[in-house]
Amino acid sequence: MAGICIEGWLITMFTTTEKLFLDATELIHARGSQYGHPYTQHSRIAELWSAYFHFPITANQVAMAMCLVKISRSVESPEVSDHYKDAAAYIAIAKTCHEAMQDSALDWQE
Repeated sequence: MAGICIEGWLITMFTTTEKLFLDATELIHARGSQYGHPYTQHSRIAELWSAYFHFPITANQVAMAMCLVKISRSVESPEVSDHYKDAAAYIAIAKTCHEAMQDSALDWQE
C-alpha cells in the first residue's frame, strides 16, 4: 500500500489487488451482518444441496462452488469487477468454513 502526503494529510493509495481484497473483506462483513456467520449460512446451503443432489456436500464445498460460478461469469464478462471481488470473498469463506469444520471445540452456531 502506498501513500502520498498532501498539505499534511496522508492519502492512502491502494493497488488494484489491495482494493480487491479490501472490497471482498467489506463484502464478507456486510453479508455477515445481514445473513449471519458464513459457516452457518453455507452449512445450511450444504444441507439443502445434499438433499437435492442426494450426495453429501460440505459448507466449504458450497463456497468453492460459488467461487467457480464467479469464475465462469468472469469468462463471459471479464470487465465486471464484482466477479473477482465475489470470487475472492468466496475463497476466504471456504477457508473459514474449513476451519470451522475442523474446530470441533468451538460452537459456530449463532
